[in-house]
Amino acid sequence: MAKTSRPFSLRREDQNTGIMGILNATPDSFHSPSRQSSVEEAIVNGLMMIQNGSEIIDIGGESTRPGSEPVTIREEIERVIPIIEGICEQAVNPNISIDTRNVEVARKAIQAGASMINDVSGLRDDAMKNLVLDTGVPVCIMHMLGDPKTMQSNPMYSNVIEEVCSELHQKATELIDAGHPAERICLDPGIGFGKTLDHNIKLLKAHETLRGEHNLAILWGVSRKSMIGQITGHEHPKDRLYGTLGVAAYAQQQNIDWLRVHDVQAHTDLLSVMRKMN
Repeated sequence: MAKTSRPFSLRREDQNTGIMGILNATPDSFHSPSRQSSVEEAIVNGLMMIQNGSEIIDIGGESTRPGSEPVTIREEIERVIPIIEGICEQAVNPNISIDTRNVEVARKAIQAGASMINDVSGLRDDAMKNLVLDTGVPVCIMHMLGDPKTMQSNPMYSNVIEEVCSELHQKATELIDAGHPAERICLDPGIGFGKTLDHNIKLLKAHETLRGEHNLAILWGVSRKSMIGQITGHEHPKDRLYGTLGVAAYAQQQNIDWLRVHDVQAHTDLLSVMRKMN
């Protein structure tokens, strides 16, 4: 059982977009400054993200960038658990999300103090769905076409909005019908996970359709991704912050619940100014 059983709502009733900070315990994440060189550095950076305004820290031990190779479950566990434990020891009731496709990693992360699951594979594994139901933790269900190694190899849909929304709604409805509170579910359209630029833009604009009949929370993970580079002409992720902030401004205008970001302070400042100007 988790050290913390503090379920929290993923719906933003105040209509202010919340920040999920990205903490990558991986040596090959696509944005190199987000890589942590040690457990100690990761803990310090996680605590700093909380101080800078991140309400959720999303910790991942497996890179899922396009073309990435999977790691062993043991290696993934060894990467993330000490960081979760360290942050929980030093922060007061932190909201820690475990970013994983593997149910064993998620289970150990919850035991270590994580209070949310972020499943980039969209609950394809029934065991992960059962873990969510057994623990009652909030969950983010993301859409991914195929797997990280092949997902960007000519992705095709008959109707990207209909197909992505249908798949995510089905998974969410299975949880709700089994008793999981709708406010503890958010949906992520999976920007860049088996999508072209056109697919990505259509999905971002279709956020109200994605909410569905249960009015589910929405999370966008667009930070420094290739979509930003395609629009702005910046090849390297290090040059994509300003374009990323453009998406953040749009998210606040559209009442998107959560943004998963690398640059917490920049997003906090942007959103704070926008809220004051409304």
